[in-house]
Amino acid sequence: MKDTIEMIEGLEPGPLWEHFLEISRIPRCSRNEARVREYVLEVAARNGCAAETDRAGNIVVRKKAAAGMEARPVVVLQSHLDMVCEKNKDTMHDFASDPIRLKREGDWMRAEGTTLGADNGIGAAAQLALIEEAGIRHGPLEILFTVDEETGLTGANGLAPDLLAGRILVNLDSEEESTLYIGCAGGQDTDLALRLDTEPVPHGWTAASVRVGGLLGGHSGLEIDRGRGNAVKLLARLLTKQAPLLEARLAHIDGGSKRNAIPRECDAVLFLPPGNLQVLKDSAADFERILKEEHRLQDPGVFVRVAEEGFVRPERVFRQDLQDRLLNLLACLPHGVMRMSPDIPGLVQTSTNLALVKVEERRVIISTNQRSSVATELAAASDTVAAAGRLAGAEIRHGVGYPGWRPDPGSPVLTLAKSLYPSVFGKEPKVTAIHAGLECGIIGDRFPGMDMISFGPTIVGAHSPDERVDVPSVRRFWDFLTALLAAV
Repeated sequence: MKDTIEMIEGLEPGPLWEHFLEISRIPRCSRNEARVREYVLEVAARNGCAAETDRAGNIVVRKKAAAGMEARPVVVLQSHLDMVCEKNKDTMHDFASDPIRLKREGDWMRAEGTTLGADNGIGAAAQLALIEEAGIRHGPLEILFTVDEETGLTGANGLAPDLLAGRILVNLDSEEESTLYIGCAGGQDTDLALRLDTEPVPHGWTAASVRVGGLLGGHSGLEIDRGRGNAVKLLARLLTKQAPLLEARLAHIDGGSKRNAIPRECDAVLFLPPGNLQVLKDSAADFERILKEEHRLQDPGVFVRVAEEGFVRPERVFRQDLQDRLLNLLACLPHGVMRMSPDIPGLVQTSTNLALVKVEERRVIISTNQRSSVATELAAASDTVAAAGRLAGAEIRHGVGYPGWRPDPGSPVLTLAKSLYPSVFGKEPKVTAIHAGLECGIIGDRFPGMDMISFGPTIVGAHSPDERVDVPSVRRFWDFLTALLAAV
């Protein structure tokens, strides 16, 4: 493989891509942002900019206005430092120490078998480039880098209330070029826990693993309406039907990787009476054919595999009552779009994501995430998930949640952005809201009167190893950002 630095040669704007390369070399999974925070502070210090870190670990870098623009209003630029750390199962990568390996494919930049971190690394790199570049016209800037966005927006939730003076916010965490975002969904996590109740493996029974995989997955907000398969739901569909017929006993289950990602893979370990293994294999092959037909457009790579080797054989199986309650719960939990917006065509208003199922020492944990731009619908979606959990005898835990961002079509910064947009892109922008939890909702709630807008380059497949960013769109994103700063 070529040296990673060759992947950015000739790309514009050069300073942005150089900073993106540097932060790609720094491990920065959520809650592990210490080293990338040090990098931001180093860039600020060598450019003579004051910087402040609050108790949550967020950083604001204050850059003085360009000559003659000192009287302009303070603009807050905001992105988050952390990234979703997900890799393909056959990829050898340690997110705690290994750099992201960039890979150029035509007009696309991606990573070798892992998430790229363009979400929100491109936004953070743009901010770092603005700190360093002296020739850009702008008023006073507060350049805000938040932490731990991807696992619950806890950095934004912990923002010190006196950290920001500006009341114009430009969020750089959007993923669709030609779109200006003026609203977002609020979110709520709901976890269901079943007490782990096991017994010894029946004597002489055969062990087998079953995996549903090859799915595209994706962001549980941005791509929840794509009709993509959920590996946890699909494996539960197979097992709820076949386990009773085969007298199979469940010994382990593991599916999904992140709360805000649609599960791409799910694995289970079963024990079966002698002679039933081939029936399981035949049933899995039949189910794979069904899924390939049902998901031929959304998930053509879906597969169902049964293996006799290559997995750890547990010494105990779930008791039958737990197995039945768990599989039926996974089968009946809602997943996907619950309601479309009546106000903005094509916008998901309310959804839920069945994100994870994990076996801990004493519990089986099912993690879900609800989203809605309507607070009452968000609460109702969470209550629906909780009700299903209670029927299965699960313990229910709701997360803290975060508010949405209500659209303001009369926003002054939106009006300005719309007037500038054709000069950069040659067309009018699309103005909409997003079914994802942008930090704007929290920041607007924390700092009343904040006039906000969000935009970014085109990023596809965020939160999955298929993540990639459109290279030409990054240049246009930069040109528009600098034009907007010069005009505010």
